[in-house]
Amino acid sequence: MDVQRLELLRELAERHSVTAVARATHRTPSAVSQQLKVLEREAGLPLTERSGRGLVLTDAGRALARSATDVAVALERATAVWDEFRNRATGEVSLVTFPTAGQMLLPGVLQQLAAHTGLIVKCTDMDPELSDFPALTSDFDIVLAHSMRGQVPWGGRGLTVVPLMTEPLDVGLPTDHRLAGRASVGAADVVGETWIGVPDGFPFERIVHEIEQQGGGRVQVSQRFADMRLVEAFIMAGLGIALVPRYTSGGSQPGRLVLKPLRGVDAERQIVALMRPDRAERLAVRTVIDALRTRAARVQAEHTS
Repeated sequence: MDVQRLELLRELAERHSVTAVARATHRTPSAVSQQLKVLEREAGLPLTERSGRGLVLTDAGRALARSATDVAVALERATAVWDEFRNRATGEVSLVTFPTAGQMLLPGVLQQLAAHTGLIVKCTDMDPELSDFPALTSDFDIVLAHSMRGQVPWGGRGLTVVPLMTEPLDVGLPTDHRLAGRASVGAADVVGETWIGVPDGFPFERIVHEIEQQGGGRVQVSQRFADMRLVEAFIMAGLGIALVPRYTSGGSQPGRLVLKPLRGVDAERQIVALMRPDRAERLAVRTVIDALRTRAARVQAEHTS
């Protein structure tokens, strides 16, 4: 069987439409369909079937798509062995991050990787809902994602997951707030406050629900923002309080914003790198992952000390 046709089948399994596969692989939809038909003839079994106006994989198609992943992993592993013999991590690595992780990690990572001539890291940022992070691995080599403890939306997706760090989430207050002098705050202290929230479906929302359960009331959310810079601006203006990542927020405006640990609530987020298993084998990708882990450990050590 042709490796490139197997890869098209795998793309269909992940992207769920011929049009999306065509767009990702720079082909026309008719060209993708033709190649899939050739693969079916090679396999001797139906691999796709009509569902409405689109195509879905048959049981045989899904099984062969899983095998296509194994083939891709083996090929990338062989290439990585050769790169290691040459002692060269080269090529382009694409990375997408949510904004606060990018702010915290990427400048130091790219400085560290500057010594690797021939290695190019192309970065961009997005702030998707929690459930949308895994899908980004189809278009990027590395996806920096975050979730609350106990939330693993990428489980069972066949992805390689590399833990990078655990970051506490504190309650951000204006400096003249009645609770600003406390060493920490509990759910009962803050449940009656006006809050600046995150969009529905974002990871921090679970902690707000836990504050409501423990505090015995409903949190009043006046505004919802994905951008933490907007959240901090509203806090400093006295328009509400919010959950704020400890390592990436608050320090830019000393004297206008204070962070208080939240007692009795599991207020931490896990930051991880997600990858397709074949891309995780590339030496260039592994080199970037090593730099991310080094930088994340350094950030945690600096704040712990």
